[in-house]
Amino acid sequence: MRGALDLDIDWGNAEIECDGGPRPDGSGVRVSFAGPPHGDGRRMRLVFGVGSVHEGRPGHDLPTNLTVIFEGEERLFATRGSDHCTVDELRQERVGALGGPKRSWRIIARGFCIAPASTLNGDARILVSRFDFAGNAVFEDEN
Repeated sequence: MRGALDLDIDWGNAEIECDGGPRPDGSGVRVSFAGPPHGDGRRMRLVFGVGSVHEGRPGHDLPTNLTVIFEGEERLFATRGSDHCTVDELRQERVGALGGPKRSWRIIARGFCIAPASTLNGDARILVSRFDFAGNAVFEDEN
């Protein structure tokens, strides 16, 4: 991550919090990763909104929206659109029991951004040039 902040992020399984599922509009999957919390309550969260992908299916060249949130600092950077980042390759592996109204998948993806994410007022920008992630997403049937 380069720009207003220069950070190299390499979080391991035990130090992150992951949450995922379908995007609210059903157009893909959203996966969120929160890094280890600092003693003062600050932590960084990355949210990937990957479009044009469906539960259980692989994908290539998928439009992706990226939001970087600095919790406890009231700072947020967003690409504001899915044309700034792309997931090159996405795989999904079934986790847990098969069938049922609630299904879990391990989402494994790699990609890149060609344009920076900016603060809401546009006064600062950061570029996440490439990313690799693996996290779980849960899909539920509607009642």
